[in-house]
This record gives sequence, structure tokens and C-alpha cells, in this order.
Amino acid sequence: MTATAGSSGLQPLEPLRRSWAVLLKSRKRDGDWVGTPVNLVVDGERAYFGTPAKSAKVKRLRNFDTVELAPCTLRGRPTGAVVVARARLLDDEETTRALAHLRRKHPIVYRLLVPVELRLKRTHGVYYELDRFEPAS
Repeated sequence: MTATAGSSGLQPLEPLRRSWAVLLKSRKRDGDWVGTPVNLVVDGERAYFGTPAKSAKVKRLRNFDTVELAPCTLRGRPTGAVVVARARLLDDEETTRALAHLRRKHPIVYRLLVPVELRLKRTHGVYYELDRFEPAS
């Protein structure tokens, strides 16, 4: 099935596909949103990102799977429209595929910097799939 601009979830993904960093906002239990810049890779109608397993983002995503995304600068200043999506923690097999996509798009980050960060933090990485993209209202 070939997607056209108005008929699928691909249109909200275009700015995210082109952006080097994306501001990912996840919700705390008190309802406040916390934004963190992440590297994202888009594959079809889904996107993937990784984070250290000990990060607060993991706990927030366990409680609330709805996230807000916007293209951003390296420091997290939004540069485009906000998109709402659902995050799902990947299993080991899915992680392997997502990590391969991330290493292709962000080779220095995911082949060098992320392994060093995880070693220093004494943790491992966890990876998420994002789907059900919609423009924010």
C-alpha cells in the first residue's frame, strides 16, 4: 500500500525524518511534561529512539505512553510543529533492528557516544518504537 500525503501518518513524520534531533516530551504522574532532545530514526510509519535504562524518561514512559515530539536543536529548542505519538518498549529482537536503523542515521552517536555513556552510567540502553502519529491539537 503506497501512502500519499493526505492519506496516512507519513505527513506528520516528514519534519521528524529530516531532523537530527527531536524534542521528546513525556508526562509525569502530576501531569507536567518533561522534554528531552533525542536522536530519532523514521522507518515507514514508525520511528525509533533509545535511552539509558536508568533514565527518568523510562519511568515516565512506563506510566504514560503518549508523547509529544517536535524537531529541535541539539539543546532542545523546538524548530517545528508538535506531533503526538504512542511509545512502546521494544523486545530484544525488535531492539536489534531499531539499533541498526539508529546506527545508520546517527553513526557517531550510536557507535561511539552511546556505548561510552552507557558504560559510564553502568546501565544498558532501552529502545522504543513510536507510532500512531497525529498533529497536536
